[in-house]
Amino acid sequence: MSDATDPWLIVGLGNPGPEYAANRHNVGFMVADLLAERIGGKFKRASKAQAQVLEGRMGPPGPSSRRVVLAKPMSYMNLSGGPVTALRDFYKVPLDHVVAIHDELDIDYGSLRLKLGGGDNGHNGLKSMTKSMGPDYHRIRFGIGRPPGRMQVADFVLKDFSSTERKELGFLVDRAADSVECLLAEGLERAQSAYNS
Repeated sequence: MSDATDPWLIVGLGNPGPEYAANRHNVGFMVADLLAERIGGKFKRASKAQAQVLEGRMGPPGPSSRRVVLAKPMSYMNLSGGPVTALRDFYKVPLDHVVAIHDELDIDYGSLRLKLGGGDNGHNGLKSMTKSMGPDYHRIRFGIGRPPGRMQVADFVLKDFSSTERKELGFLVDRAADSVECLLAEGLERAQSAYNS
C-alpha cells in the first residue's frame, strides 16, 4: 500500500515531434508542460527510459507537498507502457501513484473526468500502459469529443484543435493541471467532485 512519502509519477500522453505538438492526441503533453512550468523546471531526457522527465515537488511547501516525477514518453503513443513502466520501476512508484493524462473521445470537448482504474476505451496509450503494469492507475481524461461526420478516429485525434477549440484550450489545459494538483493534495474524491464535468 502506498503512503504519503511515496513519489507520484504524472504522465502526459502524446506523440513526440513538432508535427504532433498541437494535435488533439497530444493534450496530455500540453498539461504536462504547464505543470512543469508551475514547478519551475525543464524536462530532461531520462537515462533510464525513453522519456523526458522532470523531478520536483507539487503543492504548498511543507508536509502536504508531494514528490513528483513528471514524464512525457518519447516512444509514440501506442508504446507508452514501456517508458512508463521503466520510470515507475526506477523511481519505485506504487501503481496507485501513477497518473495518466490523456485525450478522451467519449467526453465532450473540454470536460474532465478523473478516475482510478478501468478499461482503455480503445485508447492506444492506455492500452499499452495497462498491458505493461495493470489497470489500477489514475486517469485524467480530457474530453475531445467525437469526430465530425464520417471522419476516421485516427485522423481526428492526429489533427490540431480547431480555431474555435483553441480559443478555450489554454483555460481548459489550466483546469486539467489544477485537477492534477487537487488529486495529489486532496485525494480522488475531492478532485472528482471539484473537476468532473
